[in-house]
Amino acid sequence: MEKSFYHFALSYRGKTDADDYSRFADAMFLDHDFPKTARDFEKISRYLEEHAHPVMKASVFDEMWEEYTSY
Repeated sequence: MEKSFYHFALSYRGKTDADDYSRFADAMFLDHDFPKTARDFEKISRYLEEHAHPVMKASVFDEMWEEYTSY
């Protein structure tokens, strides 16, 4: 887990056929306040609950986090 979650999730950006992961990543990229260096589940989860765009769903984050931690 050398990369931050943000940098991991960027790999899902820009799909021609958008899915939940790519929509999350695109919205995250456009959110200038997203904690880009965070590697802590609680910090990112708290941010998403309090400040994130509705496209950045907690359920999608949880799935992506599982992939991130197994990466």
